[in-house]
Amino acid sequence: MELATVAAPGEPGPGEVIVRPEAVGICGSDFHFLLGELGPGDGSEFPRIQGHEVAARVEAVGPECVKGLRSGERVSLHPLSACGDCYPCRIGRPNACDNFSLIGIHADGGLQELLPMPEALVFPTSERRPAVAALAEPLSIAVRTVHRAAIGPDEHVVIFGAGPIGQAVSMLARERGARVLMVDLVRSRLELAADMGAETLPWSDVESVISVAREWSGGEGSEVVVDATGAPEAIRAGFEAAASAGRLVMVGMSNHDVPLRVFGFVDKELDVLGVSCCRGDEFGEAVEFVERHSDSLERLITQEFPLERAPEAVRFAMEHPADAMKVVIGDIR
Repeated sequence: MELATVAAPGEPGPGEVIVRPEAVGICGSDFHFLLGELGPGDGSEFPRIQGHEVAARVEAVGPECVKGLRSGERVSLHPLSACGDCYPCRIGRPNACDNFSLIGIHADGGLQELLPMPEALVFPTSERRPAVAALAEPLSIAVRTVHRAAIGPDEHVVIFGAGPIGQAVSMLARERGARVLMVDLVRSRLELAADMGAETLPWSDVESVISVAREWSGGEGSEVVVDATGAPEAIRAGFEAAASAGRLVMVGMSNHDVPLRVFGFVDKELDVLGVSCCRGDEFGEAVEFVERHSDSLERLITQEFPLERAPEAVRFAMEHPADAMKVVIGDIR
């Protein structure tokens, strides 16, 4: 990764908005992309300007725009465009589009001074702190997670992984009236989760965590288990900690294989649900959630770097996962 000078975009086209990014969050998927673990893998996707967790101000609005956006207005960006033709799109799930395009991965993203965006992906926000407004994108994954899990009042929810996505899922689940147990290796992350209202369990080993998690939920297992780690041992523990007829929701990313008992799927009639990006309406929900809980969410931000130190910011986040809950690159001008 390097800092470079690139050509500025021209005037916005029909239905297009030029925005000026103010803050960009660094995400685990940024690491996977930089390491060649996402995308075609043949190098053809590089060079690429990364950044898909973006808070910005409107710079210019093109013709045929209908949202009434104004120059200088604060916005959060929904990073995903769908093709509209594939099976997921045809059944109303464009977030799982087979041919989707994500800024920062398939198209240049927010780590630049000016960025053209389709108006439909630009959401006004009343949040005045750019670093907090940029959290709408990771919050949108959590919104999708609680929707897929259909979390209801008084349900037990075990969340493996107390990073930004896990913390956000916890907040949304508790807002729905669920009880939450968060499991993680990093004590500081569990302390933050506890301060924000969750119960916590330090990770020890698979069998111990299964036993404690099942006991916590009354012995039958939890109605909902969310994996926000992508770690095989955590997924195995979650599989066993889920109640019969429960829901195991997979949101963590990795390239690992996970051995699981095939009989467990049948015996427990377990629903296993994957979570990708969110739909547009869910991104709107995430923006509203950030506006309601901005002070709590600001606690997720652990480091901020200016744009000229973006390579350093990414290296720091990759090399210090226990210390870097959410690294944000700001002061983009």
